[in-house]
Amino acid sequence: MDYEPRLRNHGLPHDPFKALVVPRPIGWISTLSPEGVVNLAPYSFFNAVCDRPPMVMFAPSGPKDSQANAEATGEFVASLATWDLREQMNATSAAVGPEVSEPELAGLAMTPSRLVKPPRVAAAAAALECRWVKSVPMTTASGETVPGAIVIGEVVSIHIDESVIVDGRVDLSTRRAISRLGYMEYGVLDTVFSMQRPR
Repeated sequence: MDYEPRLRNHGLPHDPFKALVVPRPIGWISTLSPEGVVNLAPYSFFNAVCDRPPMVMFAPSGPKDSQANAEATGEFVASLATWDLREQMNATSAAVGPEVSEPELAGLAMTPSRLVKPPRVAAAAAALECRWVKSVPMTTASGETVPGAIVIGEVVSIHIDESVIVDGRVDLSTRRAISRLGYMEYGVLDTVFSMQRPR
């Protein structure tokens, strides 16, 4: 099968694009509104984009509180979503107004960050505290403006739960990081293997 995304001529009941770019890590992004309301939302368009200095990005598909808050305050935190927190992560994806605090909605404890004001998810195995660098508006190859942006942050502090540090290395096997697949499907990291690069 071949199809053109603009024409949506795949003939399937659901768009297969997101089911083909898998697995996608989930950035569980916490921000503070200028009024001090804690916002927490999961983004599957999330990833590391640099390591010197470490930088991450999340990409909302339209105007979202996370982007607005990060731009207004200059800070955000990305907490790691794992199997034990899957229900709370899903609950924080609810479409609610900016005056609603998703952690409260999900009954989720938050804890202060070290260097930024937005709190992190207390039970998360790891969290990346970020200072906002820039937001890049999205356009098509022809220059047409589309909803969404890439929000980039520099990681200025990292929290790692001591329980996932084994023999001097991060080992998330017991926490089972989750990822987004297509449709309403998720995956869990159960198998890890190593390969050496060719010399």
